[in-house]
Amino acid sequence: MENVQNGDYFVVKALDHGVQVIGLTRGQDTRFHHTEKLDKGEVIIAQFTDHTSAVKIRGKAEIITKHGKIESGS
Repeated sequence: MENVQNGDYFVVKALDHGVQVIGLTRGQDTRFHHTEKLDKGEVIIAQFTDHTSAVKIRGKAEIITKHGKIESGS
């Protein structure tokens, strides 16, 4: 497996109550490995790592990456 020492950071800002940020594992079988629940106005700053290859966002949120901004759950 590749060593992800400088994984990209991303920001999730909840635009409504109850936004879920779900981390998905790397490897042969993709699984949920961590969940955070955000209320309106809360922000989480996260990073892709050796264990996290993808993130699923449930609810209305603004996601900010080096590639730009996107809004979920509109």
